[in-house]
Amino acid sequence: MPAAKTKSVARKSTPRKSPVRKSRVYTISLPPDMAKQAEAIAKRDSRTMSELFREAFRTYQQERTRKWLEEIGEYAATRNPDGYTEADVPRLIKEVRAEIRAERQRKLRAAG
Repeated sequence: MPAAKTKSVARKSTPRKSPVRKSRVYTISLPPDMAKQAEAIAKRDSRTMSELFREAFRTYQQERTRKWLEEIGEYAATRNPDGYTEADVPRLIKEVRAEIRAERQRKLRAAG
């Protein structure tokens, strides 16, 4: 019995495009108690662990920014002990310039 001829069918191969990941993947470790708490919170809030940790990071970042702004505010308060405002600036400039002119005139009189 002759061998059966098989017909060769050329299949056009379409290249598979793997999805491009737009986020980075990190592996973190948590103590068992903290991991249980995180899993319970995620389950309670119907969220993934990724969503939970993204929110935790955003909250952390906001808190750090708030503390930084408070520190800047405390520093700024020491730099303006007289409590000047923006409205005071033109008057202060005039006063300083007048003091500089008066000092120059005193020096000229003393020299001449």
